[in-house]
Amino acid sequence: MKEEALKVIEEVLKSGRTALVEYEAKQVLKAYGLPVPEEKLAKTLDEALKYAEEIGYPVAMKLMSPQILHKSDAKVVLLNIKTPEELKEKWELIHENARKYRPDAEILGVLIAPMLKPGREIIIGVTEDPQFGHAIMFGLGGIFVEVLKDVTFRLVPITENDARKMIREIKSYPILAGARGEEPADIDAIVDLLLKVSQLVDELRDYIKEMDLNPVFVYEQGKGAVIVDARIILK
Repeated sequence: MKEEALKVIEEVLKSGRTALVEYEAKQVLKAYGLPVPEEKLAKTLDEALKYAEEIGYPVAMKLMSPQILHKSDAKVVLLNIKTPEELKEKWELIHENARKYRPDAEILGVLIAPMLKPGREIIIGVTEDPQFGHAIMFGLGGIFVEVLKDVTFRLVPITENDARKMIREIKSYPILAGARGEEPADIDAIVDLLLKVSQLVDELRDYIKEMDLNPVFVYEQGKGAVIVDARIILK
């Protein structure tokens, strides 16, 4: 796990960068068994068409550039591409949008990803305090983190008991437990995510400065979770 993740990190450092693009961040997460979608990085239009056929339409397209980390601001995330003809049109558009946003942007490729079924959104983050070391953050995504700041923290490494307490102590926990007749979310999948992130950060603490998994879709009990977007900043 660690060796595979380190290969990605060392390649990024060798290129003079400390910010991993989404594709690279997900390769690091995948090395630790974290759930990421089956996505492929296309460097040409032909590759994009081939990968979209393999994944199955509709697909999402996300342009990967170290200079464009906030992809939505640059309009380089295009969703629900239904046909090869539409993909050809959007291939031109996504590159044009990138050039308008950052004419000097280095483009590493376009991530071709499946359109995911929406789930309850959670966020998992990691920060490093100079005095106490790395801490892991957990909360529900969207308004719960942006406006209500309904999040909880623990120092890394955490235990399974810590992970379950983190999930239960946020104010919005009833939404995960199943409010108003909704099916409960897959709490065990969230526990597994938190423990694997903790292990990753603990083993790579000399490299990781910050991490954001946002959003993560969590499905109903027994149906798992998937990381939709990810960001890792190195020291």
